[in-house]
Amino acid sequence: MSTKKSIEITINAKGEVVYEMKGMKGTDCFKEAEFLQQALGGDAAIVDQQKTSEFYEQGSEGNVSTWSGGDRSGDE
Repeated sequence: MSTKKSIEITINAKGEVVYEMKGMKGTDCFKEAEFLQQALGGDAAIVDQQKTSEFYEQGSEGNVSTWSGGDRSGDE
């Protein structure tokens, strides 16, 4: 039986994008989220990154990341 993999994405009232990776092993969560990270402005836009309790469970890994909202073109 395979584990269901998913990405839960939320945009909060501040315009920050928060996503949670579920059901991914090892560094798979970071590989799977690479496309999303680049679309949101890359490493420079990261506000916070936390490992969830799922990260520490045997055989699976979880990750929660938050990006700031707004234009990333430098015209702030």
